[in-house]
Amino acid sequence: MTNLDKFDTVFADVFEVEKSELGSGFSIDNVDNWDSVTQLSLVSDLEDEFDIMLDSEDILEFKSYEAGKAILTKYDINFDE
Repeated sequence: MTNLDKFDTVFADVFEVEKSELGSGFSIDNVDNWDSVTQLSLVSDLEDEFDIMLDSEDILEFKSYEAGKAILTKYDINFDE
């Protein structure tokens, strides 16, 4: 399983959506159930999946699917597999 597969699986599980719904338009601005509770769940699940610990600034900036990928690359998570 690639890192992108893992990332997509966590997103799909947390937001209870199909992976096909994920992409550049998937963000806090247009996902109804993206709230503080879901945000914490998403961050926690991604930290567990990739064995990392996001700093608070990154957690605050984690407001979209694409931003999430960019943030995780700072932790040496490569999505170009």
